[in-house]
Amino acid sequence: QVQLVESGGGLVQAGGSLRLSCAASGLTYSNYDMGWFRQAPGKERESVARISWSGGRTSYADSVKGRFTIIRDNAKNTVYLQMNSLKPEDTGVYYCAAVPVVNSIKVSYWGQGTQVTVSS
Repeated sequence: QVQLVESGGGLVQAGGSLRLSCAASGLTYSNYDMGWFRQAPGKERESVARISWSGGRTSYADSVKGRFTIIRDNAKNTVYLQMNSLKPEDTGVYYCAAVPVVNSIKVSYWGQGTQVTVSS
């Protein structure tokens, strides 16, 4: 059974930092790119950051470039999202996702989400 478990969310003041973690189990971790998404109240879920299976390539939403960093530790099956200089507009539920990069795997997996609230 595949599980993605996020942690590290919470309440922080604007300008502060948080580090989110997502621990994966039940899958071959290196077969998946990992991504962080977020959903604010009343808005659609949006992609925040993505990292390739090897960790060699990363991409970010324009709104978080220079403030957020995604890294992965394949030995621990864990992906992290370091969030600095947080803004109130970063508030939302943050989800991690495992996106397959192997043709034989057709299913992506999602975590349950962790709440991030940034106060002004």
